[in-house]
Amino acid sequence: MPELPDIVVYIEALERRILGQALEEILAPGPSLLRTANPPLHAVFGHRVTSLRRIGKRIAIGFDNDLWLVLHLMIAGRLHWSEKRVVPDGRRTLAAFHFDNGTLTLTEAGTRKRASLHLLAGTDALAQHDPGGLDVLSATAEQFSATLTSANHTLKRSLTDPRLFSGIGNAYSDEILFHAGLSPVTLTQRLKPEEIARLYEATRSTLTNWVQELRAEVGSDFPKKVTAFREQMAVHGRYGKPCPRCGAPVQRIRYASNETNYCANCQTGGKLLADRALSRLLRQDWPRSLEEMEERLGR
Repeated sequence: MPELPDIVVYIEALERRILGQALEEILAPGPSLLRTANPPLHAVFGHRVTSLRRIGKRIAIGFDNDLWLVLHLMIAGRLHWSEKRVVPDGRRTLAAFHFDNGTLTLTEAGTRKRASLHLLAGTDALAQHDPGGLDVLSATAEQFSATLTSANHTLKRSLTDPRLFSGIGNAYSDEILFHAGLSPVTLTQRLKPEEIARLYEATRSTLTNWVQELRAEVGSDFPKKVTAFREQMAVHGRYGKPCPRCGAPVQRIRYASNETNYCANCQTGGKLLADRALSRLLRQDWPRSLEEMEERLGR
C-alpha cells in the first residue's frame, strides 16, 4: 500500500500537472470504485483544481467550487499520467480523469477491488475522512510521546494505526523500528523515555529520507514504480537476506496476509520472535535465538 513518502511524491507530481487545470470529465465504469452518490460526479466537470492534500494515505483533490475528490489506493491501487486520452476498461483500469492537458488514470491489480473514490462537498466533509493520526513530520517530541503511549499496544500496531499516526504502514514501520533498534512487539507503555526519543527521531528521519529518495528517483516524471519492496530498504521484504548493519539474516513474523521483518541482533537482543503459525506447529522445537537456530541448522 502506498504510504506517506509515496503519497507525498504522488501529490507533488500531480501538482505539477493538474493544479490550476480544469477537469473535463471522469470515466469510472468499475462498479466498486465510486462510494458516494451526492454530489454527483458531473458536479466537478469544468472546474479547476485549486488544492491537493494528503489525508493519511489518501489523496484529496480540491476544486474551485469547494468539492473534493478523495482517492484511497489501498494495497494495489496506482496512479498514472498520460498526455493522451485513456478509456478505462473497468477491470484493471478503474477510472480516467480527463483534464484539459492530459489524463490521470487509476489502476488496481488483482481481482479484489479495494480502491475507493469519494466526491465530498466542503472541508467539513473532507475532515470526516481523516482517521486523525498525528503527522510525525510536523509533530513535537512531546506530541509524539503522548500519542504513542496513549494506549498500550505493540510498537508495530501503534505505528501502523491510522488513528494514532498518519501515513505509516507495514513497510515503513519495519524500517523505522530497525533504525530505532526496537522490537516490533515491545509494548508502547513499557518504553523508556530515551527509547521513545530514539523512535521519534528514527520515524522522522526514515520518512524524510525516503521522501527525498523517491523525489530523486522520480525527478520531473510521474511516479511509475510505486512499491512497498525496494532494494535500498534495510529489512522490509528482505527475509533471509543479511542485515546491512550486522550481517545476520533478517527475520520475519507472519500474520494474515502481512509480515513484519526485523533483525534479531539489532532489535531484539538476538531473540527470535514467535511466528504465530510456525511456532504453534513446532511448539518446543521453535528456536528461541539466532544461536539456537544456527545450531539446529548445523552451522
